[in-house]
Amino acid sequence: MRSYLTATGAAALLVLAGAAAAPATADDGSADRSFTIEDPRITESSGLAASRAHPGIYWTHNDSEDGPYVYAVDSRTGKTVATITMRGVGAPRDVEAISLGPDGNLYVGDIGDNLNDSWDHVWIYRFPEPKVLKDATVRATQFDVKYADGARNAEALMVHPKTGRVYIASKNEDGGGLYEGPAVLSTGRTNVFRRVGEVPWVTDGAFSPDGRELVLRSYFSARGYAFKDGRLGADHPVHAPLQGQSESVTYTADGSALMFGSEGARSEVVRVDIAGADGSGGDSKSPSKDGGASAAGGAGGGGSEMKGSTLVGAVVLAAVGALVFMNRRRKRG
Repeated sequence: MRSYLTATGAAALLVLAGAAAAPATADDGSADRSFTIEDPRITESSGLAASRAHPGIYWTHNDSEDGPYVYAVDSRTGKTVATITMRGVGAPRDVEAISLGPDGNLYVGDIGDNLNDSWDHVWIYRFPEPKVLKDATVRATQFDVKYADGARNAEALMVHPKTGRVYIASKNEDGGGLYEGPAVLSTGRTNVFRRVGEVPWVTDGAFSPDGRELVLRSYFSARGYAFKDGRLGADHPVHAPLQGQSESVTYTADGSALMFGSEGARSEVVRVDIAGADGSGGDSKSPSKDGGASAAGGAGGGGSEMKGSTLVGAVVLAAVGALVFMNRRRKRG
């Protein structure tokens, strides 16, 4: 669900982002390349998770008011190859994230809360990744979630690929927190998530396949963090594309690249290669650390460097600063 900031600045952002060339979509039919989501039902893609059972498939979902649906999109064609309907859960309020756990389950985060952090609880839904890609109705498990330090708006949910522990990053213009869930989620009680780190404004996040790196993205940038024993370590800027509504990120299943997604009809998913990754899924080398916003990066990235992206990024950040300032003045008035 869009915040006041993004709703107010959406038109300006789209114009500014449009000043740079749009990323090219791969046309060689290979998987895990930049692609366009073709399904007209998917207009608010807010999360991405790379399938491990089905190479080249990415799971996504709409933001809110869409119903209990999750979509499997083929990166070779951009077409939806399966629509999953979750049964056994309540009516989703604001679904913001999806992640695949080491147990083979998909975890769906109904964790958005833009109404002044007013929900007394949020939900996580879990169901096994389907072995066959076809339209199906599946029984999902619903978990009630609260934060130890009070209600939070959040858009990022990440399942650690080794421990299976669930983490949520909250979203706040003044900086959010990284929250750690219980070792095992329970349906018999409320699952309390506790703050274990400080993070910037976050719209999504993803663990590397080996679990040693956590990448968190925002509207105009991304950062990578060393991750060990459930805690954040040293951080660095990560190459990320400029997108009209920067909402999602996931690693490819082999860990060779990051895939960045956006909201909107026919939204682009942009590949950014990881320098030095060997494609084995066990390499924790980081994405490019120059920190600049770019289109799909690197050899085989399926996109080309955006001309003048540094200037565009600076103008966008200046515009966002002005919007934040006006928003704060409005709240004080």
